[in-house]
This record gives sequence, structure tokens and C-alpha cells, in this order.
Amino acid sequence: MEYRRLGASGLQVPALSFGAGTFGGRGPLFGAWGDADAKAARRLVDICLDNGVTMFDTADVYSDGESERVLGAAVRGRRDAVLLSTKASLPTGDGPNDAGSSRSRLIRAVESALRRLDTDYLDLFQLHAFDAGTPVEEVLDTLHDLVRAGKVRYLGVSNFAGWQLMKSLALADEHHHPRYVAHQVYYSLVGRDYEWELMPLGRDQGVGALVWSPLGWGRLTGRVRRGRPLPENSRLHATADFGPPVDDELLYDVVDVLDEIAAETGRAVPQIAINWLLTRPTVASVIIGARNEDQLRQNLGAVGWRLGDDQIARLDAASARTAPYPYFPYHRQEGFARLNPTA
Repeated sequence: MEYRRLGASGLQVPALSFGAGTFGGRGPLFGAWGDADAKAARRLVDICLDNGVTMFDTADVYSDGESERVLGAAVRGRRDAVLLSTKASLPTGDGPNDAGSSRSRLIRAVESALRRLDTDYLDLFQLHAFDAGTPVEEVLDTLHDLVRAGKVRYLGVSNFAGWQLMKSLALADEHHHPRYVAHQVYYSLVGRDYEWELMPLGRDQGVGALVWSPLGWGRLTGRVRRGRPLPENSRLHATADFGPPVDDELLYDVVDVLDEIAAETGRAVPQIAINWLLTRPTVASVIIGARNEDQLRQNLGAVGWRLGDDQIARLDAASARTAPYPYFPYHRQEGFARLNPTA
């Protein structure tokens, strides 16, 4: 397994990490991804560790906290061998303080996560979403205290807009608080919006990407392609509206090329899609999920080899779409290129 630095931090993380959203199976949305209990989860963790996957990501909203409990049980007795990452900020109840990133909410969320994960500290704690109702200074002050107390070692965010992340980093610098070193983002061959603003920001500010849903919300599994309808047993029928939208023609264009490269390399379509992500700037780790051993072993096959330059170029071309303003191609004009040679 390749290990990479997480942003500008000194923490080394595996190129593939495991998303424990499939653990628990409780709740209508975040519990619908899987139902692994502690025994099944421990087996998946065993396979991960045997293959160098040492980072495990979860959140308090996954299965109403059951994902954290199951993950904690699965890694019991080998805490020093793993990196535990969790997230908070999304609603976990109907109370006025059951959502967001207020001081009260974050302290309670971290203490609850530590209890459920059965650990004394979190290797990485991330805000699951930006809270527009809480001053950024309050958020950063609270996270600073949690780091100083030894309950959290590194900080990150998820699903932030560029201005939200940059404002937070600037204020962290101004107040000498710990900086965010990770941004958990949606990024895939059928969803490259991350590249327009968040990737350049990450490169400039030392924020590494942890990629969620690398298979485009289940569309790049190899089961969906041009002329083949979505299988009746696909979870996409129930969950598509909750995930990032994808234009059908874009999906088919990308899968056509993935099929070509699969024939050339002998690799599965999901392995190629994940391997492409690992060639992209700022990507520290791609989060893979699995409901069973077969899915996990297939996803693990995404590392240990590299796409050829021509294959990467073909995937780039098939997945490219016109960027939105102010990023669309007028930036290629000579005057802009002279000012921004790496754009």
C-alpha cells in the first residue's frame, strides 16, 4: 500500500481508506448502505489491515451512531495499528442543539464519538458540513481546545465551498489555531467539480483531499453502461436522488472508455475509476466502501499498478465537461495563461 502525507501535515495516510458507512444498518438513508455487525465488520477490518488499509472513516450520522460503535468494536485490541476518522455537524436529532458546529455541539459530538468508538482520541475529526449560523471563530476556538486536550489530533472538513474553507484557514492563521489539513470531497470520473476551485485551493493551502463516492454514487461499478438498463436490484433506484446528479451521456461516454481500458489491462471498471483518482493532484486517500468481502477485495485491486499516460488522457477527455464561470476556457487565452501558468 502506498502512503501519502495528508495535506501539509506530517500524518501519513494510506492511498485507500475504508468508509464504515456500511456498518450498523440503522436509519432510512445513512443506514441503508449496509448492515455489517461487529463480527462482519471485524472481518472486513482484518482484510483491510492485511492489505495496508489502516485508516477508517465514519460519522455520527451513519446508522444513528451505530457505525461508530461497530467500528470501535471491530478495531478493539489494535487501536495503535489504525487511524480513526469521524465527522459531526449534520443533524442527529430534532433538538435545537442537535445540529451544527457550535461549541456545545462539537464538544458533545467528540465526547460521544470517543465513547462509541471506545478510544481516548480521534486521529482525524472533520466538520461534516459548514454551519452558517455559528461564527467561524467559535468553531476554531472549540477545535483548538479539543486538540490541546488531546482528544483530537488532526482537523478537517467535508463538503465546504471554497470561500468557507479559505475563510476558516485565514482565521485559523490569524488566531494561531490548528489548520484544517483534510477536505473530504465528492470526486469521480463523472463528477469533476472538485477541480474547478477546491483542488487549486488545496494545492495552495496544503489541504489534502479524502475522496468519498469515487464510483459516482455507484454508477461506475461496471453494471451500468450504454444500452443496458439499470438492474432492478440496484440501490440506485432508491438512493439516486440523495447523491450527486450525473448526466446519462456523460456516464455512458466515461464507461465506454473504462470498458476499453478494462479490456487492455485486465482490470475491473471500478479499479480503473479509483486508480484514475489516485493520479490526481491533492488526493491523499480514496475512501472505499464495501458491504461484503468480495466488494472489498475488488476495490483493493485499485492499487499496486498504474494507468498508462495515454489511458489517463483518454479518461480525462471522456470525463471533461465545460467548466462553469469563472473557470471556463477563456482562461486559456494568452493574457490569463501568463498570469496563471498552472491553471
